[in-house]
Amino acid sequence: MKFLSFKGGIHPPESKKATESLSIETARDPQKVIIPLHQHIGAPCQPVVKVKDHVKVGQMVGEAQGFVSAPIHSSVSGEVKEVAVRAIGGGREAVCVVIESDGKFEVHESVVSPGDYKLMESSEITKVIQEAGIVGMGGATFPTHVKLSPPAEKPIDTVIINGAECEPYLTADHRLMIESSGEIVEGLLIIMKAVGAEKGYIAIENNKPDAITTMLQAVSETPGIQVVSLQTKYPQGAEKQLIDACTGRQVPSGGLPMDSGVVVNNIGTAFQIAHSFRTGMPLVDRITTVTGTCISEPKNLRVRIGTSVADLIEQCGGYKETPGKLILGGPMMGIAQEMDEIPVGKGTSGILAFNENEAIIPDPVNCIRCGKCIDVCPIHLMPLMISENALKERMDEAEKYHAMDCIECGSCSYICPSKRPLVHSIRVAKSSIMAKKRQEKK
Repeated sequence: MKFLSFKGGIHPPESKKATESLSIETARDPQKVIIPLHQHIGAPCQPVVKVKDHVKVGQMVGEAQGFVSAPIHSSVSGEVKEVAVRAIGGGREAVCVVIESDGKFEVHESVVSPGDYKLMESSEITKVIQEAGIVGMGGATFPTHVKLSPPAEKPIDTVIINGAECEPYLTADHRLMIESSGEIVEGLLIIMKAVGAEKGYIAIENNKPDAITTMLQAVSETPGIQVVSLQTKYPQGAEKQLIDACTGRQVPSGGLPMDSGVVVNNIGTAFQIAHSFRTGMPLVDRITTVTGTCISEPKNLRVRIGTSVADLIEQCGGYKETPGKLILGGPMMGIAQEMDEIPVGKGTSGILAFNENEAIIPDPVNCIRCGKCIDVCPIHLMPLMISENALKERMDEAEKYHAMDCIECGSCSYICPSKRPLVHSIRVAKSSIMAKKRQEKK
């Protein structure tokens, strides 16, 4: 099998050995869940329950506001104790529904199978996905129904399911491919019907040969779907890089995958779509990898949304040494946290705890103009120039160097021998540019 790839990228240590061979375990049922009403890109939800209400599993507790939004559902049955602003990690706050579980996990009456997707129209399929609150589960949390609703002038002919899982340490998607291959293929078929695509790819990095073998067997009698092996390289799982590797197409600057006739979805998202069609259950749990040098017993856990990160770490034997850094997501694009008393959300693909030595950030020195950041940039940008202008608050100049095309993968910061804060300053530039554009629209 040919190993597909793209130009650029880096090769950080994979660090997956601790969990790649561990079967998915079901986490202990939480006594209390804190469910944020903003777990997706787009408008936050509005609460539709109040204190003292009794709720059931799968019941909507947050109603979507607008098209780019996704409803939120309860992951337990029990009593609503609070609807209030709470810390949700990464320095952010959101309105949360706090539910005390009654331990019964009664399923709400609205949870019923929507029927055979093969008999549905595209709009009906998309509506089911929308009402199930499904978002991108690789970490981006973009509402899936929006991805599956391209304008008529942008027809989709190809769907790619992202099984690269190129972030170090994370193995949740790897285990899901091995243990639930049938659901993933079904999820891909549902997506293909929703967008009218005839071609489907399941793209997997070649450091997961067991997953490749399992998925090849799963699609052996399914026409139109191809399993492709990707060169192990970061950020192989980024949408534009996947499209380039699998189809040879280029997403235009400032464009979206649909501009090249492609839709990309994560392995976990495909699985959840199939699960929601089979059972009617909306997105109320997910697979999360809990690992890192500070975790006593790393695991892949099936976790109810709203479960405390601290509770999950305790289920993994707790910290075996003082943590220096706690990250939700992967080490390259994940977000460092100031505490572990925060809830798991729809996009929590990993919980990583590193020791104090690993958490040390080297002091930056002057750029030596080596050009390594340019060589590895998967978008073919000039990170040093964007960063330099951002640090000097010349945001208009940063925009001229296509700052908004940066995917914030962190490859430039990783490779920089001077340890310059490249991706951090580029993020600041992007935020400033977007804020200016919003202001100009008013």
